[in-house]
Amino acid sequence: MIKIKKLSKFYGKNQVLNSIDLEFEKGKIYGIVGENGAGKTTLFRCISGLENYKGNISYDNTKLKDHLGLLLTEPFFFSKITGKEYIQLLANTRQIELSNIENKNIFDLPLNQYASTYSTGMKKKLALTAILLQQNDVFILDEPFNGVDIQSNLIITEIIKRFKELEKTVALSKELSEDEDAEPSKAELAKTKSLAKAKEELAKVISIMKDVVADYKKAEGKEKEDLKDQLKTLTISKKKLEKELEKLL
Repeated sequence: MIKIKKLSKFYGKNQVLNSIDLEFEKGKIYGIVGENGAGKTTLFRCISGLENYKGNISYDNTKLKDHLGLLLTEPFFFSKITGKEYIQLLANTRQIELSNIENKNIFDLPLNQYASTYSTGMKKKLALTAILLQQNDVFILDEPFNGVDIQSNLIITEIIKRFKELEKTVALSKELSEDEDAEPSKAELAKTKSLAKAKEELAKVISIMKDVVADYKKAEGKEKEDLKDQLKTLTISKKKLEKELEKLL
């Protein structure tokens, strides 16, 4: 458990955090929601040991930084480090030996390219992959869905659900816009329901496709041809759902 007591943070005379008391328990997911500038990132940076602060942050009588994976809104990368080297570097900080990193590339990133050449979404996915492979017990995710494509957002959602099953401690943030602060209209509620349904259907199609691909690799003859046709149909359904999601977002 992470215990935060009377946490305050000043930048000069400007107080960003004011005597905050929080507890983050194992096996639970916590959402920190607020407008831009409300102090969400500052809170996460304090928890991660990147900022000086007043107050106390403790974690199971051990050093939190040795068990924590931090995903920043805009991850930093050295100019001459490839995606693969970055993942290996973070694994080395935990003394974890990695083999076949390419097989653990869940977001299909170009790992042999310099990370500095990646798009904003790709950088976030690389940073997330690296902290996952560190085998951390605590994950601090600052706006993990922002700037990331739809399919990757679905993968991230599944990863977060898996965190709970594995008894990890998770805190993630989301920026609250002025529009979100107002009461949603009936049209907005209908759109939200349609979006949730489309996401659920897309996740099901992707799951079925994975099973079909696995069966296809083992199959022979007519069975293999039938599975090939099934994959084509699923691919078409997947593309339609992705287009539908793009319209709703």
